[in-house]
Amino acid sequence: MRCYDQVMANIEISSEVLNRIEAEAARRHVSASDVLAELADSLPPVRADEHRVTPAFVGAGSSGTGISNRIDELLADGFGRS
Repeated sequence: MRCYDQVMANIEISSEVLNRIEAEAARRHVSASDVLAELADSLPPVRADEHRVTPAFVGAGSSGTGISNRIDELLADGFGRS
């Protein structure tokens, strides 16, 4: 059995997934937390830059609707000039 820092977390999973985790834990005579920890250990490591929050303005103007996708054309036609 592995030793992990004790952190309480709530996650939402389907009853089918929960049943599978609990069945595997019972088969191995370990806790569901041990099964989940082993599954998490099999995932690729998290890169340091993956935790950065994307600023809200990123992607501004990339909409396929509205005028943002035609701004160069509209400016060339004199949009916004007095």
